[in-house]
Amino acid sequence: MNFAAQFIYAKYVGDGLPSRVGFSDGDENDPFWQSEEQRLGSAKQGSSSSSKTSCNRVCNGVAGRPHTLIHPERMKDFGIDEEVETVNGDVKTFETKVVAAPEIQLMDPPKTNKKPDSESKAVVPPKPEYLRFEDIRAAALNIQSGIQKTPCTYSRLSKQYSMEIFLKKEHLHYTGSVKERGVLYLLNSMNQEQQKKGVIVATDCSFSMAVAHHAVELRIPLFVIMPASVAQPRLRMYRDYGAMVISYGSTARDSLKHARHLAKENGYLSLEEDDSAVYLAGLGTVGMEIYEQVPKLDAVIVPAGGQCNLLVGTAAAIKHLNSRITVIGVEPEGFPLLLQSLKTGSPVTNDLYSMPNKKLYGDLFEHSLGLDSFQLAKKCVDKVISVREEDSLVAMLRFQEFEHSTVDTEGAMGLAAIIAGQLPELKGKRVAVVVSSANMDLDLIRQCVDRALVLDDRVNKFTVQLGDFPGDMAKLLDVLAREDIKLLDVCHRRHGDRGDLFKAQVECVVETRDKTQSVQLRRTLSERYPTLRWLDR
Repeated sequence: MNFAAQFIYAKYVGDGLPSRVGFSDGDENDPFWQSEEQRLGSAKQGSSSSSKTSCNRVCNGVAGRPHTLIHPERMKDFGIDEEVETVNGDVKTFETKVVAAPEIQLMDPPKTNKKPDSESKAVVPPKPEYLRFEDIRAAALNIQSGIQKTPCTYSRLSKQYSMEIFLKKEHLHYTGSVKERGVLYLLNSMNQEQQKKGVIVATDCSFSMAVAHHAVELRIPLFVIMPASVAQPRLRMYRDYGAMVISYGSTARDSLKHARHLAKENGYLSLEEDDSAVYLAGLGTVGMEIYEQVPKLDAVIVPAGGQCNLLVGTAAAIKHLNSRITVIGVEPEGFPLLLQSLKTGSPVTNDLYSMPNKKLYGDLFEHSLGLDSFQLAKKCVDKVISVREEDSLVAMLRFQEFEHSTVDTEGAMGLAAIIAGQLPELKGKRVAVVVSSANMDLDLIRQCVDRALVLDDRVNKFTVQLGDFPGDMAKLLDVLAREDIKLLDVCHRRHGDRGDLFKAQVECVVETRDKTQSVQLRRTLSERYPTLRWLDR
């Protein structure tokens, strides 16, 4: 019978105290059946010696009335199936204490188990890496929709130089420069408020062209400050991109100062090429692509100069993917900034060098080597060499003839190191050469090609004395025709202060197919004309 039924039944049975049904006589202390007087009264005295030892109930450490036994059958009414001994047996005494909640202090540093001074050691947290591979990988995902994956193709020059050469053609970007990678990631990393205000750049260089193109594509207001000496075709190119072009000053330094002034007054962001981690991460995506495109790679040759951003970014990615791949940086001989910095142990400034030809290496000359780029170069770059201007011009000519591509001197520096024979250890190996840019005016390209033909023994100039008789000039031209020589220019002088009587001075400029044909021409003319004199290049 459950508790409710017993309670109702007891109400109608008995005269005073309710009678308990179904329990033994030992249950007289049952709290569920005691009357109000019994429940509030004192406990009975003099229990039988044969009964179980009574247990003192303890509440918060204070002894109270004896614990009342509960019949097992009653416990089943409440869903308890434990054994009787667990309740009616000896009860273990537990002392409990009421402790107040701990006082909470704001900004309280967590407590640590301090060891004795003899056992404790000072733990210096490692310095975070300036450029991580995770940053480069994040940049690759960020710019993949705005930057094309340039090809890395096998070069026709491989057999000529006894190595497998793969050309990473970064000059195929829209603005003709690898700097688009770093610029796009830099613009995408700007907050929306700054993108709405706009950016401003100065001077005419590959970096400014990349900013002009991608800022307009992202609908970021752009202002370009150019010196008055910039050619009109270049200014028209910036305007075609959609930039606001302002001419100011006579030099690039004047334009740069004015751009910084406008940015400070109007809240624009003045973008200048530096060695920030964001910019280097974007350039480092070149190394990731090379590693994917060329299996079993042995070495990578990267142009260096100025801040060496492309070199250190590419080297950081390559060395993470495979530390056994050799990374080689190439600098112009007249501007060996990184090479001298590695020798002295600290970055040197570009003020120490007088640029021999700023037209050819303008982008490399504008900025000095940063400290962070220098540290990365020391860690990731295996070798740095310098190449002559003549070798770079010949490399430009090789690109024209064998790769059907027009590149500038900076983009040709990697191949120039191979042409100059400065990397004999790479013969028989697989080598990737980064072709970084192709930004050069048409007039300058024509001058470079003409000079390269002379340096490559393809264009020669000589003078010879001919008799002042009919047919002597025709005989010379007949000799050139039989040797299959192309005559570029000829000058016939009959009157000279020191010329012999009845003699004519003839100066010719000729072009040959290669060095072998040039040597054969010299031999043939020397046998016929004792007065032959080849002009120095």
